[in-house]
Amino acid sequence: MIEHRLLRSICHASIGTNDLKRAKAFYTPVLATLTIALVSEYEHAVTYGKGYPEFWLQQPYDKLPATPGNGVHFGFVALNKQQVDDFYQCAIALGGRCNGKPGARPEYGTPYYGCFIIDLDGNKIEASYWQITEK
Repeated sequence: MIEHRLLRSICHASIGTNDLKRAKAFYTPVLATLTIALVSEYEHAVTYGKGYPEFWLQQPYDKLPATPGNGVHFGFVALNKQQVDDFYQCAIALGGRCNGKPGARPEYGTPYYGCFIIDLDGNKIEASYWQITEK
């Protein structure tokens, strides 16, 4: 029997892109900083994850231009502060824009350390580390 704490709440998420080749060239090294790998490739999409496709980059199904949603962002789990810093530096080096440098955000809680990036298509992404101490 699988314990509920091992199950994920969300199966996958996807964002649209207007240039799949460019998006892949950006996300493959950026997500690698968090040990998230390219899982599969299709003519219209690429997927990333840790064993199965959790994050999709794809051309919109309706063939209309991809646009980012205001208020939407995707957060990726970092295993330590260094991964957050590496994610940020890699994304910036590949043309991403800063939307919040790596650091603590007291308004999110004491254990939080993260950064925010706007990708090449205008999507908002985040890497965060939550330093939880056992009691």
